[in-house]
Amino acid sequence: MVGCRLAGVWDRDVAEVFGMTEVLLAVGTRKGLFIGRRRGDAWEFDESPYFNAQAVYSVAIDTRGERPRLLAGGDSAHWGPSVFHSDDLGRTWTEPAQPAVKFPKDTEASLERVWQLHPAAAEPDVVYAGTEPAALYRSEDRGESFELVRPLWEHPTRSQWVPGGGGEGLHTILTDERDPRSVTVAVSTAGVFRTADGGASWAPANSGVSAVFLPDPNPEFGQCVHKVTRDAVNPDRLYLQNHWGVYRSDDAATTWTDIGEGLPSTFGFAAAAHPHRGDTAYVFPINADADRVPADHRCRVYRTADAGKTWEPLSAGLPQGDHFGTVLRDALCTDDADPAGVYFGNRNGEVYASADDGDSWRQLAAHLPDVLCVRAAVVG
Repeated sequence: MVGCRLAGVWDRDVAEVFGMTEVLLAVGTRKGLFIGRRRGDAWEFDESPYFNAQAVYSVAIDTRGERPRLLAGGDSAHWGPSVFHSDDLGRTWTEPAQPAVKFPKDTEASLERVWQLHPAAAEPDVVYAGTEPAALYRSEDRGESFELVRPLWEHPTRSQWVPGGGGEGLHTILTDERDPRSVTVAVSTAGVFRTADGGASWAPANSGVSAVFLPDPNPEFGQCVHKVTRDAVNPDRLYLQNHWGVYRSDDAATTWTDIGEGLPSTFGFAAAAHPHRGDTAYVFPINADADRVPADHRCRVYRTADAGKTWEPLSAGLPQGDHFGTVLRDALCTDDADPAGVYFGNRNGEVYASADDGDSWRQLAAHLPDVLCVRAAVVG
């Protein structure tokens, strides 16, 4: 592999892959998708990237069926964006004959990017996609075809949505295992919206979240929300990383409380919740919106174990000197192992992993293209 260094090579037949793989890690970059596999303590990566020269902004690992299905949002400069799927842990990929995600003609919009792919928590075959321009799509065939959720696209506030620095993307989708009709999304820069009736109606859900860049810093909508994640034990508890501000909701996004005290900066992009432990979440603070590098030029993940009352820096095994690798909104994740694996990639092309809830880290890859997203799951 030219220009990058990975922790090993994996070249087995599909049966062996399914029999031996414990954790699968998908790393979407600006120039392809890299797939790593952990068995025991050993990490090995496929020899070449998939979707070479395509930006991969979204990946999902759907473990709900008999076989895991991987979904990837590729973004070819020549052919445009598309959604691909793999049923053999990434060994081969299929693109639908017709575009999986496409704006209807009457919307007079065209798809620029698939920002998010999300297997629904309570519906085995349902997958949601979030796009740019900001829209929500729903699939009932595990991601092979999608339909536009029109009530959100036609929301009366839509004409006032303003693209953020990275575009107008619907980048977060949260479903509720207790109720398939409950869906929460986040849009840059329109804020959080939610539905309780399966998408038939939507309401802003930003009370308490500040928009310091607007004349009214507390609007009903218009916040630049960067990421939202759900607590593992209390599904009504959410954590939100904003454009300045880290927040918690204890009532499913009805109201938000600032929990940023104790962080070196409340600006950042990424947020992830522990997969099993309640009150536990991770963020990666960035210096400022005008200085988008790690806070204090230090490579540190911050963890709260008490729902944001306190934060601790996690840096054992991470670079200790000046560091400038920015972690984007989908480039921090956890797997569902126990103890949990925690992963992040940065714009330096580095990927780091922790196998002990974030207490210690190791570098898995370096010299990759810009890391745009990471996803991990136990699959064997």
